[in-house]
Amino acid sequence: MAPRKQQQIFRATLAMLAEKGYEGLTVEGVAERSGVNKTTIYRWWPSKSALLGAALLESDLLEFDAPDTGTLHGDLVALTRQIVTLLTEPPAADIAVAALGAAVRTPELASSARTFFAERFARESVIFERARERDELPVHADPLLIMDLLAGAVWMRTVFRQLPLEPGFAEHAVTTVLSGVG
Repeated sequence: MAPRKQQQIFRATLAMLAEKGYEGLTVEGVAERSGVNKTTIYRWWPSKSALLGAALLESDLLEFDAPDTGTLHGDLVALTRQIVTLLTEPPAADIAVAALGAAVRTPELASSARTFFAERFARESVIFERARERDELPVHADPLLIMDLLAGAVWMRTVFRQLPLEPGFAEHAVTTVLSGVG
């Protein structure tokens, strides 16, 4: 399948997910939105969960570049801001929340979610490699724990508690995680 058509299908899938949730997501609806025949979609992805899993992993809508500000603190603030944007600005926020809810109930999607986060962390790991080269991060520091603490703070505040993030939240969260609570 041509990459352009594939991205059309993925965009239609994620748009429908954002609007209607996982329950309202249908291959027929994606076919209609993307202008691609549903039999073609079924040939590549045998179910809506397979289609959504592929869209989450391969859509250019959810891509990002690992920041390179020259410092670990700066990189983590920029990365935390990306997570804030992902979870607070439509359509990405609606996609993330609907995908999380669907992954909890659908084993195939749970596997895609694990892959998504593993691939994302693999792309983020360069930040920690550079920080170690600059002697900004001790060898015993756990980069995955650092990212879990930062991303978890954003998820808890925005998705679960549904509280607004004050200006400077990313900076404050990174400073707290890197320096400890004291």
